[in-house]
Amino acid sequence: MKSLDRIDEQLLAELKANSRISHADLSSKINLSRNAVRVRIERLERDGYIKGYTIITGDGEVNQNLTTALMFVYRQDRMRGGDVLAALRKIPEVVACDVMTGDFDLLVRVEAEKADRIRQIWQQIAEMAGVRDTLTAFALSSVIRK
Repeated sequence: MKSLDRIDEQLLAELKANSRISHADLSSKINLSRNAVRVRIERLERDGYIKGYTIITGDGEVNQNLTTALMFVYRQDRMRGGDVLAALRKIPEVVACDVMTGDFDLLVRVEAEKADRIRQIWQQIAEMAGVRDTLTAFALSSVIRK
């Protein structure tokens, strides 16, 4: 990957604030031509600095109807377990998965309409070959969400 320069960092900051900003508006903020902005964005996408864009529906507030759980997962073989990660990627309610240090290997964030669905997902994860143990905590509320 090519390293980022000051202009690339400015572009990324503007796109993080508003991914729908036009090339014309970006060009005036960054002081580049529209074509130069387009070329840089294409390069940032190609080089993996921009991996995608997202949509937040509604008023941008956290959906209060979702139940959120954090599942700490301990795998049998801490250095392997790609099959566990592949299986987690297939569960639509799994919205994040981080590899951790310490006692547990993975921190899995699950968001579902009902707590019973989270129980089903927990059971599915706990029964996966390669999973040794889990610990689940339900979020009471979400106060910061970016």
